[in-house]
Amino acid sequence: MAEEPLNVPLEHLLRELTPQVLGAVVRRFRDFAAAEDAVQEALLAAATQWPDEGLPDNPGAWLTQVAFRRMTDQIRSESARRRREGEMAAEASPANEATTTIDAASEEEDDTLVLLFMCCHPALTLSSAIALTLRAVGGLTTAEIAKAFLVPEATMAQRISRAKQSIKDSGIPFELPTKEERAQRLRAVLHVLYLIFNEGYTSSAGAHLQRVELSREAIRLTRSVRNLLPNDAEIAGLLALLLLTDARRLARTNAAGELIPLMQQDRALWDRRQIAEGVELISAALPTGAVGPYQLQAAIAAVHDEASRAEDTDWPQILALYSLLRRMTDNPMVALNHAIAVAMVHGPARGLELLGALKTDNRIANHHRWDAVQAHLLEMAGDRDGAVKHYRAAAGKTGSLPERNYLLMQAARLSSDLPLGDEQKTN
Repeated sequence: MAEEPLNVPLEHLLRELTPQVLGAVVRRFRDFAAAEDAVQEALLAAATQWPDEGLPDNPGAWLTQVAFRRMTDQIRSESARRRREGEMAAEASPANEATTTIDAASEEEDDTLVLLFMCCHPALTLSSAIALTLRAVGGLTTAEIAKAFLVPEATMAQRISRAKQSIKDSGIPFELPTKEERAQRLRAVLHVLYLIFNEGYTSSAGAHLQRVELSREAIRLTRSVRNLLPNDAEIAGLLALLLLTDARRLARTNAAGELIPLMQQDRALWDRRQIAEGVELISAALPTGAVGPYQLQAAIAAVHDEASRAEDTDWPQILALYSLLRRMTDNPMVALNHAIAVAMVHGPARGLELLGALKTDNRIANHHRWDAVQAHLLEMAGDRDGAVKHYRAAAGKTGSLPERNYLLMQAARLSSDLPLGDEQKTN
């Protein structure tokens, strides 16, 4: 053990190492659930010992060896009960452990990708895939995941346990899927990362608009996927989209935590470094071949971010991009955003026509965003009473307290005697 002090935030280091170590243990012992438990014990040992004893020369190897010993102890215990201790102990001997650590270290990047594909296997529900990805690949604790999604820790523990059991029951091998399976399941991997980011960027419920730890983790994991598959344009598109969107984070709320909409944000607070990286990524990805939905969304985000003032936004270009995106996907949120772009280019009446057609789509008709957009376009059209009605309806449908407060404030503003454009400074 080296005596150098910890000079890297311990939590960040352990989260980065988690998928590499877990991959090595699963590859060796072929038991995902038991391996995950062993890795958690190794992480706990590191969190306890490293601050006092110093950082090991090879932190990943240290964690892997500790997890291997935990698995070996478990195998020996089970072997004793089954009177096969000698055979199992020999198979999991310290000599074998050292060899496996070297092999695993050379394949740690592949192991991370295998874990991502495993966590996003079709055998798992979407909610289970998200939870297991955050636990196994992101290194978050069950308590942290439960807090992020506003469910009791016991509930989240059961969800993760069921996911691991589903992997065991399905007999999913610890290996990269075939080229055809990879192409299909990569979409699921990217979708899970996209959903994790969205929940962090705009929480679906609770007192805070954002859960920064989730959005940051989604960006970190997406970077990892891109490092593993650097030539995939859609992965680059997703990373660009997340960076360009997250760049606005500091401007989205005021000191009181109240929501500030995009068109009213102080753009001096936007992260220009992230914007530059996102623009560079999407500019390089778009000409490389077939354009996917994440690339188009990133291009839209780039148009917003490159406008120095809200009134400089190139809405015709955004409308053209949304028109392409609509032909590519049946996502109702895309249709909703397309209606906004139409209203900004051709006037609110045209946007309201498109919103009316969306009212028959059960996937969006009862969502608070439909009412919020309807209210905004009605306000643009000069229909105060209609706007107030839909702002209040939207407020009643969202579980996010900051969104609810913002929507109610808009309704109150329009219900007062203030001129139509006189909005409160905090919004």
